[in-house]
Amino acid sequence: MSRNARAMACSPQTVFDVLADGWLYPCWVVGASRMRNVDKAWPAQSAALHHSVGVWPLLIDDATVSLLWHPPRRATFRAKGWPLGEARVTIEVRPSASGCVVRIQEEPTSGPGKWVPRVLTEPMLYVRNRETLQRLAFLCEGREENSEP
Repeated sequence: MSRNARAMACSPQTVFDVLADGWLYPCWVVGASRMRNVDKAWPAQSAALHHSVGVWPLLIDDATVSLLWHPPRRATFRAKGWPLGEARVTIEVRPSASGCVVRIQEEPTSGPGKWVPRVLTEPMLYVRNRETLQRLAFLCEGREENSEP
């Protein structure tokens, strides 16, 4: 299981505003290359984001499903990324003096990603999710900066 955390200069609600905008998914999730559709119920439980992973012309259409949505503190998703498999991704947000701290936890749940020893997958997931949190911070902090009067 990979765990990363990052301090962000924004409110927890701003983080959840970005997460709730399904069309922004490929802007902050490393590996997601484009959006195809966002269920109207997103981010409600069982709603899905329909995205593609990979680099053109080698794209695979997949989906991410919302499992738990409790803004502005916690969200859990089932991220599909076949042929690598599926993972359970939890994002937790805690307020801090300068904004908030966002933690992402990812655990492979099925497919080849679950069978590969953690000693091999953990470093890759750590680096990937460090970049994911950096991208999320850019979106959240930029949104908050641009919304101030």
